[in-house]
Amino acid sequence: MATKAFKSEKIDAIKAKAEKAQVAVLTEYKGYSVEEITNLRRALQKEGGDYMVTKNTLAKVALKGTEFEVLAESLTGPIAIAFGFEDQVSPAKTVAKFIKDTKKGEIVGGALDGKLLSAKDVEELAKLPSKEELIAKILGSINSPASGIVGSINAVMAQLTRAMAAVRDQKTA
Repeated sequence: MATKAFKSEKIDAIKAKAEKAQVAVLTEYKGYSVEEITNLRRALQKEGGDYMVTKNTLAKVALKGTEFEVLAESLTGPIAIAFGFEDQVSPAKTVAKFIKDTKKGEIVGGALDGKLLSAKDVEELAKLPSKEELIAKILGSINSPASGIVGSINAVMAQLTRAMAAVRDQKTA
């Protein structure tokens, strides 16, 4: 039986993670080995997140007053929480890939900006491009007109040079 101090410590740890998280994804971890949970936790940590297996009652208490309070009703059964601290898409991508690879567990739901997400919503979130990919696409779009202008100017200069060379060759012949 857990002591009151231990429970309080766990609640504080969950609350601290929830307060700095941008997104939370709930997963059912039934059937996972300790090694698999550790691998998922490490994969999430590489992406700026964390994975917590905890008692639902402690999680409900810890999430009260945070933007993830909407998850309280979804905390039934063997549920673990994946938090994302740096990116809103990476945790969903990592969890979805892990579930696809292991063929165990499932996404139960999630929360983003204080709104409850269904399992389908989280799977759609996982399909979005990452922040880095979006930035690269935006920069490519911004750079495209400039590249087009440079190409056009170079083409005009090349045509002018070829025309001058043709005139020179014609006069020397």
